[in-house]
Amino acid sequence: MNKQRVTKLAEYVFTVWIIVTINFMLPRSMPGDPFLHLSADEGEEITVFSEEQRKYYLAYYGLDRPAGEQYLSYLSELLQGNMGYSLYYNEPVSTIILRRLPWTAFLVTAAVALSTVIGAFLGSISAWYRGKWADKFLFFNLILLSEIPAFLLALILLFTLAAGLGLFPLSGAMTHFANYDSWLEKLWDIIHHVFLPTMALTVTRLGSMYLLSRNSMITVLAKDYLRTAQAKGLSRKRIIFSHALRNSLLPIVTRVFLSLGSLVGGAILVENVFAYPGLGHLMREAVMFHDYPLVQGIFLAVTVCVLTANFLADLIYRKIDPRIAG
Repeated sequence: MNKQRVTKLAEYVFTVWIIVTINFMLPRSMPGDPFLHLSADEGEEITVFSEEQRKYYLAYYGLDRPAGEQYLSYLSELLQGNMGYSLYYNEPVSTIILRRLPWTAFLVTAAVALSTVIGAFLGSISAWYRGKWADKFLFFNLILLSEIPAFLLALILLFTLAAGLGLFPLSGAMTHFANYDSWLEKLWDIIHHVFLPTMALTVTRLGSMYLLSRNSMITVLAKDYLRTAQAKGLSRKRIIFSHALRNSLLPIVTRVFLSLGSLVGGAILVENVFAYPGLGHLMREAVMFHDYPLVQGIFLAVTVCVLTANFLADLIYRKIDPRIAG
């Protein structure tokens, strides 16, 4: 392993340690006591434990010890793969996260794929017709859409297409108590539920991908070999999608991975609007009930996902452009 890779690995390890430390501190800085919320309805604080019971559970979960001891114990358990035990769900944190993670991964992956494909396509068209009405129309409308916060667009879609017209479900990821005749029917039900959350994330992200593709394509279209292709009489479609787009993909691919962190943050708000059972909705419940181990576990899972995406971006960037590796 060369020096550059060792340095990179050390940077990732240091970043994980910093984030793990912040994860430990954040839940404990919240006002309130987790054992005031365990048997309360949502939004209420009802004390159901006596003082003796409360002290017992604080000691049982190690929350009565000094913060330094709790921190060292947390790091030790984490190094052994133990993310703790949820105070509210009475299940291992890893089990709960693994149950919710696929829903968020499906939502985020669909939004990334759609916004990248549509943004790259519209950016290529806009660059080709630079300065003409098609370019101005796309530029104005897509920048306007990208300025709308994801949660606000999610609310608009919820009130109009779901509550108003009844075209989509109001909440959830699947129809409750449904009996599916085939896996295709089940898949359609899942897509039907995830359509509006995906649309909210895709539309608000489309502007940045469109701009990146447009600028990259304008740079590539000015190259001599593309002027030669036009002089040879190649079709517009072949010049744009076979020659120019392929060579403008490098910044787009990098941006896709690097922007996953911000997309996960947007997904948290959108999931709560649609009560979509992903990590975002779970995080809201964990914070509401002061479930320290679960809050720490969710932050850690999101951190690992983002750092993995950055690591993959780095690998792919070096693969696509060998000059970086050199």
